Amino acid sequence: MTAPNTSAPVPQKGLMSRAGRIAAQSALLAGVWYVADALTRTAHLPVPGGVVGLVLLLALLFCGGVTPRWVKAGADWLLSDMLLFFIPAAVAAVQYGGLFRADGWRLALVVVGGTLMVMFAVAFAVEQAARLERRLALRRVQNVRHARHLARA
Repeated sequence: MTAPNTSAPVPQKGLMSRAGRIAAQSALLAGVWYVADALTRTAHLPVPGGVVGLVLLLALLFCGGVTPRWVKAGADWLLSDMLLFFIPAAVAAVQYGGLFRADGWRLALVVVGGTLMVMFAVAFAVEQAARLERRLALRRVQNVRHARHLARA
């Protein structure tokens, strides 16, 4: 009779549940995008479906239809691997060498300007979200203190 082999790796339950949570949350985010894209196409809106999806997700977060913990792990995973989504565009750009030689400085100017605008917009949005989060946390603390004060009286 031999002892069981304990050196074989055993999948961690926590790792599997985290991977499942990330997959489900990413699917939820993709579903929001899909609905927003369908809405944009149906209503012939002049904005991309992704923008409508962000507004829809923001509205769901603010009204409580979706809590941040329902999408945090999936959003973190998507953001951490976002660079991979731009590789096909970079590979496709190699095919247009003549265009880059002729108008490369204009394209570079647009890319740099667009990148700077996005960076400023994201920094502004993050700052405003952090301020809102701090105000809400302060309000929660004040409500708890007020409730304790009323309970004592």
